[in-house]
Amino acid sequence: MLIIELAGVRIRIENKYPFVEQQCRDYLAEGEDFSFSVAVSDEEIALEKGDGAFSEGYCESICVYRHICEELPRYRVFLMHSSILEVDGYAYAFAAKSGVGKSTHTALWLKNIPNARVLNGDKPLLRLEEDGSLTAFGTPWNGKENWGENRSAPLAAICFLERGEVNEIRSAAEDEVLSRLVHQLYLRGDRDSVILRLQLLDAMLRAVPFYVLHCNISDEAALVAYRAMKKN
Repeated sequence: MLIIELAGVRIRIENKYPFVEQQCRDYLAEGEDFSFSVAVSDEEIALEKGDGAFSEGYCESICVYRHICEELPRYRVFLMHSSILEVDGYAYAFAAKSGVGKSTHTALWLKNIPNARVLNGDKPLLRLEEDGSLTAFGTPWNGKENWGENRSAPLAAICFLERGEVNEIRSAAEDEVLSRLVHQLYLRGDRDSVILRLQLLDAMLRAVPFYVLHCNISDEAALVAYRAMKKN
């Protein structure tokens, strides 16, 4: 058993395998109080594992985060599949369909944008603040590259990536933002949890500007994106 803190919420994990504790070592919280607890059954682990080669501990970790993400909307916190970078105190989120090149674009920012660092490369959390703004948080679940830190930053913008021969960025219309976001948000869980996430989605549309970036894998792609979205 361990207690971690994600986006300001303390969570008890009743784990069966040491994998989760090792994975969450940078997020361990002191004390015994917590907001909610999660546990995974042997049946869930077996179903996640299937005929794959992943360990039971790894599969338990996937299920643990799934349960966490089903509860967090009750605390104004939600998962958005994306890569989030921090530059000079502000966070920038990039979302894309599988295979478009989210990790490649993240690497271009690390190479070309001074002071850029990755908050989370795959499964960050966003928290809706009382003033209507969003804060981005790192998590222990950060993708195969293991890019991430236990840090947070105010979210300045969200950008959807598309492949293109020429690097160009534009503002995204609200209707296309909705159609793109539904593929990046975790909307499973009980009815109340799903309703809360949809309410958070509505607030999200008003919280930050959205962009669409058509890009190749040149250094220019990162510079075009950053210059357009840079928070002054």
